[in-house]
Amino acid sequence: MSALEEVAPAFVAMAHRIVWCSVATVDHQGRPRSRILHPLWEWDGDELVGWIATGPTPTKRSHLRHSPYVSCSYWTDSHDTCIAECRAVWNFDDETRTTVWNKFVNAPPPVGYDPAIVPAWDRPTSDSFAALRLEPWRLRVFPGTALLIGTGDILVWQA
Repeated sequence: MSALEEVAPAFVAMAHRIVWCSVATVDHQGRPRSRILHPLWEWDGDELVGWIATGPTPTKRSHLRHSPYVSCSYWTDSHDTCIAECRAVWNFDDETRTTVWNKFVNAPPPVGYDPAIVPAWDRPTSDSFAALRLEPWRLRVFPGTALLIGTGDILVWQA
């Protein structure tokens, strides 16, 4: 079993249990900016891909134009943490946006939701809606028990 085959399923399980994460980008002056987002992760046994249904704000677009990388950090009060360091790719074509919209609609709770609840998004082809594809190059899964009582495996994968 490869390291990715061990780490990716553990990462997805923890990320989908926590749901919300802090996503950091870097501006043109090298300063980080974080925001809370809700990625959906897909592991097919070979490749892990994340999707974020989001508004393509001028700030996000500028940051990702400068540096197309994000850090996605999940944390819960049990101190379970997982982090995905990723290349981020905007998708503005109608087919991809509709596919990603439907991925969120059809995903089980708590990850799944109807994006139409966001007032600015009445449909997947709305100008205010984009699909951000996340392509991880590094993953870390850190169970809180490893920190608190010294049990549990800390898992790391890097491309």
